[in-house]
Amino acid sequence: MFKKVIIAEDLDAMNLGIQQVLKDLNIADFQHSKFCDEAFLKIRAAINQNEPYDLLISDLSFKTDHRKSDITSGDELVQKVRELQPDIKIIAYSVEDKSYRIKSLFEDAEIDAFVLKGLNSIEELKKAISIISTSDQKFISPEVASALLEKNNFEIDDVDIKILKYLSAGTSQDEIIEIFKSSDIKPNSKSAVEKRLSKLKDFFKANNTVHLVSITKDMGII
Repeated sequence: MFKKVIIAEDLDAMNLGIQQVLKDLNIADFQHSKFCDEAFLKIRAAINQNEPYDLLISDLSFKTDHRKSDITSGDELVQKVRELQPDIKIIAYSVEDKSYRIKSLFEDAEIDAFVLKGLNSIEELKKAISIISTSDQKFISPEVASALLEKNNFEIDDVDIKILKYLSAGTSQDEIIEIFKSSDIKPNSKSAVEKRLSKLKDFFKANNTVHLVSITKDMGII
């Protein structure tokens, strides 16, 4: 079982819940932080003192305040921690349910577990901690397990990127079609562009076009 744990979570109620889980598992040495920067500094200091943490439990979303932050999200925190301390175990504990984001956490930040905050999250968190403490097995909440099982052949190409960039600049769908036709970019029919937009919205689980642009900007796609 883990001996030293750090929690990155900005909501007091969630913090207390996680701490109770650790106590139930007889883990007494733990610290928490409401800020990503602070959590990262604590992890780095622990390494320098030759007393590293062996588990990070991190939320993904953190509210901003008056402080200037270098690390503003849990996604960025777990990535930086993974680079700093490759052998630390990491659990993402979040309400996030978008497949692409969860999948990227496992593939890019190499997290060990993803626990979805919800009705069964306390028991799932206990289970995740127990599993990853004794093996290299991954854990993911059943409700979002499909994120790792999806065999999606959909790939974003240059035309998709062009559509997204034009949309982000405020260009209407009809105007994009005219630009494509005048530039001989294909496909350029109304139905083809609409189908591409529909697939992009489905793939990124976007509620509408504005949401789609926002998601793809956040991911650095455009």
